[in-house]
Amino acid sequence: MLKKLLVFALVAVVAFAIVPRNIQAQDGGTTISCGTDQEVTVVVGTDTVGTQKELMLEAYDEFMAACPNVTIKALDLPESATDRISLYLQFFEAQSSDIDVMLIDVIWPGDLAEHLVDLAPYMSQEVIDSHFPAIIQNNTVDGHLVGIPFYTDAGLLYYRTDLLEKYGFTAPPATWQELTDMATTIQEGERAEGNTEFWGYVWQGNSYEGLTCDALEWQWSSSDTRIVNPETGEIEVSDPAWLAQLDLAASWVGTISPPGVLSYQEEDARTVWQQGNAAFMRNWPYAYSLGNAEDSAVAGKFDATVLPSGEAGHGAATLGGWQIAVSKYSQNVDAAAAVAVFMTSAEQQKHRAIVGSYNPTIASIYQDPDVLEATPIFGSLYDVFVSTVARPSTISAPHYNEVSTLYFNAVHSVLSGDQDAETAMSLLELDLAELLGK
Repeated sequence: MLKKLLVFALVAVVAFAIVPRNIQAQDGGTTISCGTDQEVTVVVGTDTVGTQKELMLEAYDEFMAACPNVTIKALDLPESATDRISLYLQFFEAQSSDIDVMLIDVIWPGDLAEHLVDLAPYMSQEVIDSHFPAIIQNNTVDGHLVGIPFYTDAGLLYYRTDLLEKYGFTAPPATWQELTDMATTIQEGERAEGNTEFWGYVWQGNSYEGLTCDALEWQWSSSDTRIVNPETGEIEVSDPAWLAQLDLAASWVGTISPPGVLSYQEEDARTVWQQGNAAFMRNWPYAYSLGNAEDSAVAGKFDATVLPSGEAGHGAATLGGWQIAVSKYSQNVDAAAAVAVFMTSAEQQKHRAIVGSYNPTIASIYQDPDVLEATPIFGSLYDVFVSTVARPSTISAPHYNEVSTLYFNAVHSVLSGDQDAETAMSLLELDLAELLGK
């Protein structure tokens, strides 16, 4: 799988522009930087969701085969993004060198920048420019590139094509109310045939960052508001259309969605879906290839599209994605940076797109015939990415994590029936105003 990371003929010209460190030639003319000639160990925070860990371990093995002086150790990260940032903050507060390389969410560069290494000097400008400019801009804080784009993401609606046809639906739902009605019809029909474990719709309802993503999609599609306005800084959580949409979402719990959805994260929803026990699912693109795996009950029976619209007349997909960063407290910064550059290379991103349906951050890969053959959905993701909505991480930095926590806890209180939407959002508005000094 390992192909040319740099064209060998150009190595003499660009080597010092990429990493002025040790360069090793490999089989077939492939070259990579090991970052150092010393025997070092690099600890990499490793994802455990979907096929992530398998793919990351495979990449570690490739790097270590090319650079036998570098040992990579995997540190399993919590599945929840909320738990991950809490873990990172503990490391940073202690200025710990126990982790060198880490995955950071697209919303964290502003909050974490002071603890991260500027990775631009380890890359050529050509490589930097190959990534989507908006993500590079997002990851650049005070002129420092604190994270290299690893993969990008946006929420999708997965739907069972066979069941839509079975129950006479000619297209996936265009609105949240249509989703509610279609999910109800299909669930009733499947249960009448004996599948008492079947549900209409599964999603991420736990009190964590994933619920912020789901809820922001409901909010933006219903009211064109985004928690905190990214231009004015005004707090936006009280629009009547958003309150109505949140009440609708609360009505799903225990009807078309299992009561346990209030503790669901991505993998919980995917498990129910992949076992064939849901008509619709909200999840990220990584679930596409897993859903078509040989052991999947829904292989060849589903598709994915944009999420439904609300009163605003358009759908919304929360912009996601992860970056690879290096802790400035690392004792092996050069080797850690070399690992980060390798992990985010075009060759690695192409392989991850083919095997795991992870969305590349390098635009040219979306035109690669091998990628489109393996994951046809990439050919239609444009409509999803143009409807993305970003979380207010920049405007609220360095308090975004607190903003999100207040938001998803307030939303969860409505979903669980502890508060109605109007009360929960009124209290949230006061809390956000106090936090942000409004």
